[in-house]
Amino acid sequence: MIMKYFLSIFLFFAALTNLQAQITPDSPQNSAKYIQTIEQSLQLFYQDYAQSSNYDSIITALNYETGTIPEFDDATYCARLAAMNEMSPFQMDCEPEVLATIKFFAAKRRSFVRIVMGRSKLYFDMFEQKLAEYNLPMELKYLAVIESGLRPQVKSRAGALGLWQFMYGTGKMFDLQENSYIDERMDPEKATDAACRYLKKLYEIYGDWNLALASYNAGPGNVNKAIRRSGGKKTYWEVRPFLPRETQGYVPNFIAAAYLMTYHAEHNIIPMDATIHRAELDTMCIKSGLHMSTISKVSGWDIEEIQALNPVYKATYIPKTNPQQCIYGPLAQIGKLVSLEDSLYATEDAIYNPNSNNVPLPENQTVQKEENETILSTNEAGISTVNHKVRSGESLGKIAEIYDVSVSQIMEWNNLKTTVLYVGQLLKVETKKTNVIKDSEVKLPPPVKEPTVAKKYYSVRSGDTFSKIAEKHSMSQTQLKKLNPGINISKLNVGQRIRVK
Repeated sequence: MIMKYFLSIFLFFAALTNLQAQITPDSPQNSAKYIQTIEQSLQLFYQDYAQSSNYDSIITALNYETGTIPEFDDATYCARLAAMNEMSPFQMDCEPEVLATIKFFAAKRRSFVRIVMGRSKLYFDMFEQKLAEYNLPMELKYLAVIESGLRPQVKSRAGALGLWQFMYGTGKMFDLQENSYIDERMDPEKATDAACRYLKKLYEIYGDWNLALASYNAGPGNVNKAIRRSGGKKTYWEVRPFLPRETQGYVPNFIAAAYLMTYHAEHNIIPMDATIHRAELDTMCIKSGLHMSTISKVSGWDIEEIQALNPVYKATYIPKTNPQQCIYGPLAQIGKLVSLEDSLYATEDAIYNPNSNNVPLPENQTVQKEENETILSTNEAGISTVNHKVRSGESLGKIAEIYDVSVSQIMEWNNLKTTVLYVGQLLKVETKKTNVIKDSEVKLPPPVKEPTVAKKYYSVRSGDTFSKIAEKHSMSQTQLKKLNPGINISKLNVGQRIRVK
């Protein structure tokens, strides 16, 4: 599998080198083709990486029947824990409490392991990157599994929140901000960074990773009391009997999670299909406040998926901040938003702040206002500065012709990145010619229309799942659901027709 990745990377960069030799970047047409080729190659690599796994081969080799729950003797568990211990700074000792926890999860909590294995595709790459940045053990990624089940919006009865279950005060201590719209305890990256800093400090205090975990759960005060009651012992297993009852089970739970996510295939536990892999995400930072409904209206991106991939936002409004707020989404959706950025902010203003495009007038200035045009000022050379309101059917070329200016001038005056316009948009134009064109009432920007395509169907095959069918046709599960309303996605039959276009 690793050789496959290296081969993919080698072929990818070899292709780029070949393209560089053939394409002249000075040509706009060739440059666009070159960039498109790079993006397509990267997306194919990300998709291949996201779908890769090694559990199928292990389960096939073990010849397990569907639903089989394997059982092993204690010596097998202890041998596997010893192998993990050799590669870990944690004391993953084969203690009775650890064995009992592993056996319980392997028999009674198999669905939980399946679910978190699926969710791990979205978070573990990022966890490992952050842990490496702080020179921390990779096994700490399993801590979020027992803290939150890898659910960034889960909140405990005590008020702990996020993947790493920060209390409000602890979050503040590590610079996680909260206001009416944002709670950074639910921000996967910022909360992970804070957790790394916190865990690093705890390890510096105790010099023992198992005690650091106990302190993460119970607080340093309770661990210090337990150490004193133990007579000054310095390892977790020696101190454990003096810890609070919940914390006594915390490290065994951590070790059991690490064990089962390492040996899940041997236990015939097949991970749940991942909705999306971290490698398939991109980001876009926003210049102004935006409602998620606006993003959905302009791009057709499902609002529930926007919320799921951006849990830091408590509501469906993303405020303007400094530094800017960013949103995560699938590569295709973010690419679409970037290309429609001007329309995005214009639609937001048209819906929620319809007067935002009105340019403030200098004092004592006379104004001539008609249906379609506002003359803001005229200088000594007879050049008027005009606000032109776009009407249905107008393009930049047509507007440029009206005022006897160029398209590039209009784009420069209005800081436009694309030529896409919307009905009701105000454009500033400097011209010697003013034509007042009557228009009907202001309308919201027209929705982005997808090209009409012929319907296409796929027949379900043995082993297919809804998510696999979506991935096979480069779609999200949400998109596939929209094409197949009323279908039971958890119970597909061989030969069943699924619409994929």
